[in-house]
Parts: sequence; C-alpha cells; structure tokens
Amino acid sequence: MVVITLQRNKCIGCNYCVELAPGQFQMSKKDGKSVLLHAQEKKGFFTLKSPDETIYDVAVEAKKACPVKIIAVKQM
Repeated sequence: MVVITLQRNKCIGCNYCVELAPGQFQMSKKDGKSVLLHAQEKKGFFTLKSPDETIYDVAVEAKKACPVKIIAVKQM
C-alpha cells in the first residue's frame, strides 16, 4: 500500500509533481495549484491510498522535487 499526502493550500504551482508523476498529480485550471488525483480531503490534507506499489518511486521523486515540501509518501 502506498500513501501519498498533499498539503494543497501551501502549493506554489511549480508543476514539478505533475512532470514527475503525471499519473498521480495534475494542475488545477482554476487556481494553478497541484491536485492529487483520486484523493480524499480532510482538514486541508489530500490523501491517496493506493494498492499499486509501482507508483511509489515516481511519488518519491515528486516529493523530493517539491520546493515547498508539501508532499509526503509512505509505503505500508
């Protein structure tokens, strides 16, 4: 199980996460911030729980590239 969390309100819209993990992230046309696809929102945190282990490596790369450090990735 891979768990990805995004603090969307702190996003600066740099687009790195989308470039590195387009299957998990996309940019919002409304406000220019990142959207974690298929995520559940709770108190400003958007969380995706996926049984697909193959997304782990690209999600970690997106986490590392994020200049404001708002992406968390865990493997359970």
